[in-house]
Amino acid sequence: MPTISVNRQDLEQLIAGPARSRRCITTEQLEAWLPLVKGELKGQNIETGELRIELQDSNRPDLWCCEGIARQIRIKLQGRAPAYPCFSPTRQPKRRLVVSPGLESVRPYVAACTASGYEVTGEGLAQLIQTQEKLAEIFGRKRRTVSIGLYRLPRIVFPVTYELVKPEDASFTPLGLDSKMTLGEILVVHPKGLEYGSILAGHDRVPLLRDAAGQVLSFPPIINSREIGEVQVGDRELFVEVTGTDLPMVVLTLNILAVNLADRGAAISPIEVTYPYKTPLGKTVTTPKDLGRVQTIRVEAIEAALGQPLGAQRIGRALRAYGYTITTTRDKVSVKLPPYRNDLMHAVDAVEDVAISLGYDAFVPVMPSQFTVGSLSRLEQWADKVRDLMIGMGFQEIISNIMASRQELCTHMRLAGTEWDKVVEVENVMSQSFSCLRQWLTPSLLRVEAASSRAFYPHRLFEVGETAVPDPHEDTGSRTLVVLGALIAHAGANFSEIHSCLDLLLFYLDRPYTLESVTHPSFLEGRAGRIMSGGQALGLIGELHPEVLERWQIGVPVVAFELEVDRLAGSEE
Repeated sequence: MPTISVNRQDLEQLIAGPARSRRCITTEQLEAWLPLVKGELKGQNIETGELRIELQDSNRPDLWCCEGIARQIRIKLQGRAPAYPCFSPTRQPKRRLVVSPGLESVRPYVAACTASGYEVTGEGLAQLIQTQEKLAEIFGRKRRTVSIGLYRLPRIVFPVTYELVKPEDASFTPLGLDSKMTLGEILVVHPKGLEYGSILAGHDRVPLLRDAAGQVLSFPPIINSREIGEVQVGDRELFVEVTGTDLPMVVLTLNILAVNLADRGAAISPIEVTYPYKTPLGKTVTTPKDLGRVQTIRVEAIEAALGQPLGAQRIGRALRAYGYTITTTRDKVSVKLPPYRNDLMHAVDAVEDVAISLGYDAFVPVMPSQFTVGSLSRLEQWADKVRDLMIGMGFQEIISNIMASRQELCTHMRLAGTEWDKVVEVENVMSQSFSCLRQWLTPSLLRVEAASSRAFYPHRLFEVGETAVPDPHEDTGSRTLVVLGALIAHAGANFSEIHSCLDLLLFYLDRPYTLESVTHPSFLEGRAGRIMSGGQALGLIGELHPEVLERWQIGVPVVAFELEVDRLAGSEE
């Protein structure tokens, strides 16, 4: 969760508003208001006035700044949100930003506005920089989805062009340096190029913002120009742009920056962005832009979630005092978020805001009407019993990850292309090493065994853990099972040894069983069996195939068995 630094006097002035005198607030008052933003005061420096505030809401990037915290408190104190004229311009924007063809495959979207009339202070500049960093790093996924540029407006000649260029065809002096560099040099020399250059990897042309006079504004998402992109204390006119790969996120980020500057007294002027290709908002987009839509929620749904009758009027007042635009009827409320928010995904989100606005201490506590004592489920009791018996037979327990790679689960086990290679795969994985859910435990045991060649033999390992098997009859398309997997490895390991362990385990569990011969790619032919009990298949047992051991780079024979603990527990009379 983000923790931000704010100046106490700056926060006090923002709570009062740009046209009003600052009023001192006590620490007790501040701590009473911070629940409105799910914030907590983590520390303060009396000498410098610095406050450290931790924010618990990852869905509200508008709160990750001094302006956002002050705005939410001010709205509550005033009972309604202020109007921001920039979201409903009365005439065509005077300035334009033109997007060139080709960017749709690199970094397709941009939003921009200007801010005039606010003289940048030291505290204001510190907040601008902090907000820029928090939004780009956290909300923008380290600039991949969203990156931000701030510039000195008087030196920019419109229209501004967002274009693609070859890295060696453009040069400028980047922030932090005194000499010009080409874009290619920035990518391999400048600290920001080294940190964020991977975002543009694989593209022979890269984005560039340039004005009508040919001046380079920035190299998104890497670095701004020093000549135009170095905002200083005392500047009164700013140009703000946001580029990225997700248009709603780009527009929302610009909306947040626009209202932050407006709260400091700036007049925000929209900019018309024209695209040569289609976007979700059309080919011409005027930004800032209100993306909010009206949603209707039943009063009884809010009351049921909060456990207390409130009525439409009280709910409406609470949400209005939290920044919503509200229309109420007797049994429904129609709600619309302010333009700097886009986190109303479900009725429960509005319910939470009602509770925050009213204050949790406004609700009457109700003690539980029934007294219950928690206990382990029967399945977990059986799992613990199995663990105790396995440890008693000299096995050592391991705990491994349910996620693995298809190579480990199928290829290493000789299952590729067979009926046994069906696994639950994860979409949009961040690592191929954790792309699937394991369908059995033996690969997890073999992974540990492969890393244990220097430990004294024999090795006797087991795990009781979850597996996931595809099942089209389930709502989720898969079933989760609790399974016991056991393995023995040493120079003389054989089927009889692992069979004796299985026999002893099921004897103490009072589960009669039989073995049926089975052909399985992971086991030696004639040395593998299916474990049956009560007409049901409980698992597999056998000697691992030498090819499997070679793929895992294990140099001794290995025998193993697996049992479904779910079925063992379910078969109890």
